[in-house]
Amino acid sequence: MRVLVVTAVPAERDAVTRAFGDEPRIREVPGAELHLAGPFDVLAGGAGPAAAAAATACALAAASAPYTAVVSAGIGGGFAPAAPVGSLVVASAVVAADLGAETPDGFVPVTGLGFGRDTFLPPGALVRDVAEATGALPGTVLTVSTVTGSAARTAELLAAHPGAVAEAMEGFGVAEAAARFGVPALELRAVSNAVGPRDRAAWRIGDALAALTEAFGKTAPVVESWTRHDRIDRHRD
Repeated sequence: MRVLVVTAVPAERDAVTRAFGDEPRIREVPGAELHLAGPFDVLAGGAGPAAAAAATACALAAASAPYTAVVSAGIGGGFAPAAPVGSLVVASAVVAADLGAETPDGFVPVTGLGFGRDTFLPPGALVRDVAEATGALPGTVLTVSTVTGSAARTAELLAAHPGAVAEAMEGFGVAEAAARFGVPALELRAVSNAVGPRDRAAWRIGDALAALTEAFGKTAPVVESWTRHDRIDRHRD
């Protein structure tokens, strides 16, 4: 059984496959290339939740055998002080933080409007196993369509989501597509910058990509040992 990994950009995809040394094998799927390395089939699906959902759905539909799991992976912003630059986070919840409506009384999530969903919960046992193997911090990872760039917006997000440890742009789209195929989803991020006012001089993208490579080397044994029995029984955690 194999695991599908969806990143936004090729640099993140290549960081994942580097964990396994040799050049990955490449297989074409509709709209993308799958890079096969270790137990992972890795694709760069594009930035944002819509592109991520479309790429994930295409890969799942084209699979010759069902995937064990789908992982949204890459770099992201960490909420200080919980997730400093260079650290790893694994989502215990994947939340669409800006899916909803603005009202005179503030933001109302899509669930408050009476339709849709705004949260996916990865299998608790898998989150714990990945956290233990990699040292990643478990917590809520927010999916945003507009990256946070101010202290005020950072405060708003933390007020609405006190357990948030990071934000990125693709996790909810990946999880939404995976759910349609009945496949559990996970999100694993390396922190490249602090969420808040944009300070590109403080970003550490290279360090975060290196951390992502190391994390996937340690994650491989976890997902390889995560059997169908685990998926059925431990998903209830």
